[in-house]
Amino acid sequence: MEHLVCMTTSPHFEEYREPRVEALATVEPDTQVPFAAPAFNAEATTMASNSVLPQHSSSKPSPLGKEERKWMMHYIAPSNVDAKQEEMSPYSLLTVRIIKLTNAHQADFLSQPDCYVSLWLPTASDEKFHTKPIKNCRNPVWNETFYFRIQRQVKNILEITVSDDDAIHDDDEAIVLFDVAKIPLGGSVFMTFPLNPQRREELEVEFALESIHDPPEAIITNGAIVCREVACLEVHLDCRMKNKHFSGNELTFTVRGSFEETQRVSVSCDSCSPLPDPTFFHYAKYKQPSLEVALTKKRSLSTFCACVSCGSRRSIPLTLPLKSLPSEQEVVGEHRKFDLHFKVKKCQEDLDVRLGFGLCAQEQDFIRKRKKVVAAALKDVLQLKEDLQDDEVPVVAIMTTGGGTRALTAMYAHLLSVQELNILDCVSYITGLSGTTWTMSNLYEDPDWSQKDLKGTLNDVRKHVLKNKFLACFAPDRLKYYLKELCQRGKEGHRICFTDLWGLIIETMLHEKEDFHKLTDQQQALNQGQNPLPIYLSLNVKDKISDQDFREWVEFTPYEVGFPKYGAFIRAEDFGSEFFMGRLMKKMPESRICFLEGIWSSVFSLNLMDAWYISVHSEDFWHKWTRDKITDIDDETLFPRRPNELDTRVVRPTDSFSDVFRDVVMLRPAASEIPNFLKGLQMNNNYLESEFSKWKDCELDSQPNHLTAATDYLILIDTAFAFATSYPPLMRPERKVDVILHFNYSSGSQTGPLKEASEYFAKQGIPFPTKVPDDQETPHVKECYIVGDKESPETPIVIFFPLVNDTFREYKAPGVKRSPSEMAEGDVDVSDSCGPYYINNLSYSEENFDKLVNLSYYNIQNNKDLILQALRTAVERKKQHKEEQPLQKTPDRDGVYGPDKEGTQHLADCPALGNMK
Repeated sequence: MEHLVCMTTSPHFEEYREPRVEALATVEPDTQVPFAAPAFNAEATTMASNSVLPQHSSSKPSPLGKEERKWMMHYIAPSNVDAKQEEMSPYSLLTVRIIKLTNAHQADFLSQPDCYVSLWLPTASDEKFHTKPIKNCRNPVWNETFYFRIQRQVKNILEITVSDDDAIHDDDEAIVLFDVAKIPLGGSVFMTFPLNPQRREELEVEFALESIHDPPEAIITNGAIVCREVACLEVHLDCRMKNKHFSGNELTFTVRGSFEETQRVSVSCDSCSPLPDPTFFHYAKYKQPSLEVALTKKRSLSTFCACVSCGSRRSIPLTLPLKSLPSEQEVVGEHRKFDLHFKVKKCQEDLDVRLGFGLCAQEQDFIRKRKKVVAAALKDVLQLKEDLQDDEVPVVAIMTTGGGTRALTAMYAHLLSVQELNILDCVSYITGLSGTTWTMSNLYEDPDWSQKDLKGTLNDVRKHVLKNKFLACFAPDRLKYYLKELCQRGKEGHRICFTDLWGLIIETMLHEKEDFHKLTDQQQALNQGQNPLPIYLSLNVKDKISDQDFREWVEFTPYEVGFPKYGAFIRAEDFGSEFFMGRLMKKMPESRICFLEGIWSSVFSLNLMDAWYISVHSEDFWHKWTRDKITDIDDETLFPRRPNELDTRVVRPTDSFSDVFRDVVMLRPAASEIPNFLKGLQMNNNYLESEFSKWKDCELDSQPNHLTAATDYLILIDTAFAFATSYPPLMRPERKVDVILHFNYSSGSQTGPLKEASEYFAKQGIPFPTKVPDDQETPHVKECYIVGDKESPETPIVIFFPLVNDTFREYKAPGVKRSPSEMAEGDVDVSDSCGPYYINNLSYSEENFDKLVNLSYYNIQNNKDLILQALRTAVERKKQHKEEQPLQKTPDRDGVYGPDKEGTQHLADCPALGNMK
């Protein structure tokens, strides 16, 4: 085998020759060491490719010998390390000894189980480690030991899986979820996990945790989510051969777990430059990966080689542990036919993901400007004698629900009516989902829409609602246009999905021609505070999981897109681009607004499970066949529960029949898959004590290994499938919303969405009206309700407008009765789910459109006094709060630990997390 000899241009390279404990790995007798530095011995040169310490990573390994363990422990606790420094170190060596299993479950009747145990700790390594399988034994004994180098500031959940080794498909019998934070530092714990108490199936494991003294790691956190240190490997290829037979070959570089993963470089001899463009790999330093180099050749060699593809092409594998490379210094690797120049560099410290629960600087600036507009409008509409001070101005929002074309039409009428009452200038936020996002995105194409008469805009929309959607959307020229746009989108690097086509259809339904408008263009409508700030809501879910079991709110504003739950946001123009560990790695062109509308109103991403829940509001039958069985097995006498610790659980996966059933009922064939901008981030050890807990409402919140940061893609669907309102963005305490105009457009129960929101926020501990109308108790639903005004001052006042036809039947205007000839105009049936306004109807007749507009406009006009009453109450609340606390500053609710102006905070500044410097 050919060797690559590493040399360094730095005179200080000697200091890197000393082996580190976390880098050591056992060398099997037949292992060949492809890279060799002159002063290194074989053991010091071969290093682990991740942050797991010496152990067996093969699927069928042999246990480490006692002498090897003793030798490694010699490096774990060097005598010259101060004990106090060790205790302050955030790094630890986790030792896990898998002892034995008793009464193993026999999966089939043909043979005894062939059990093995696998361990997965993704905060230390991407790799799963296994014991050797023991054949035909119900009481296997392993006594195998595994070592992990962990960072205690992140939430480390070790998953221990007991499996039956099967020739066709390995069956997972049970998975233990164990929080490493339960193990006392410097101590060891012997555990017996009851996998199945009925069969007395138990797994015996021993844990130990020791401190390791290591240089501090640059960590950024907001108390909930953590971004760890990232390094960048730069590789230059210098080809020395001028052989035409050699020029057709290529080098394959692989750094497992990096953003780039694998890259190929052609070995060309025609290059004018000896050092062509470098190849880069971005990777997490804590994983300590290796660079794997494979030279793919046209013809086989007589030396050692390994096939990497079919045919006669061969490769010579070379491996370089990146931990062995000095930082910021160039190292040259010499091969017989080429040189490789390596350099490990630090990545930029500033993140492209904003970690912070507070509002971004642009939104804060907008609110300051908008308050001046709102103060003037409130003075006028409430006929106040004095100007309102900034801290006396209530934050008013309009909250809308979904409802397709019905929502699109009625929202225009509602906004027109609010505008004519001079109340629109009192509003600071407008939130929407599903069909109301169509209205909002259309309005914000005009930077001054709220300052113009909306009657003209309503007339334009009328033409689009009346037209035949089938002929307009599926004409031959439109089909060609869809194909061209989708191909262009694919060339730009976006993942094409059905919602992209749906977005183009929406564009055709609501526009005469191609709409070039983007979400960031709406910033022009906010630069002077002249319009309310729009917030669009979507839902992040997981494939093959019900949205009742896992759902996370994703909000879109012209400034940012992000998760309030994690306190993680990116610039709106970067949505759809690829991120890794908080850094923007691959910039994509910003999507046009129609493609976002396809996501926000994706009626095609519903799976059978969601449809069942919406229809009957019962999950019992489906969950019996689609949910894993999870059992809490914590022993409180052994581990007294601390607030930041998670329960020890045993997860018993469903059987193969249930897996097939789950695949059918959970499949989302048309959901949007967007690159995950949280990719590579980890959960803080104290994440359950952060602002994260406000939005903790699903089973996976207690399984951090499976939360959003662990996935490559976000799966975004229409929020209406799980939650009929767009309240969540307004309930963020940082926005401090005082009054909400709730415009309801959903079908079925008109009070149901408000009641659902009330119950949800009560569970979350978020102030919200608890006494809300219920049409199950009072069949007659009025046009308007005020709720929350009699509750605590922290509770927002909600002015609730159901979409009902009450007094409009007899009155054409407030106080003006209809004549007998006009009674037919008041006959509007908005309650019939199969009537002219049913959700799937995309086109209305002229009569039905006008009736819905007139009804919606009237209901606002007829309840002007109630709206003004609520606004007046909100102003009085603000003034009273100001008088009660004249000298106290407003509490900083922008972040858990007081983030800086960008909303981020270094760990060293977090008193609850310790000083890392």
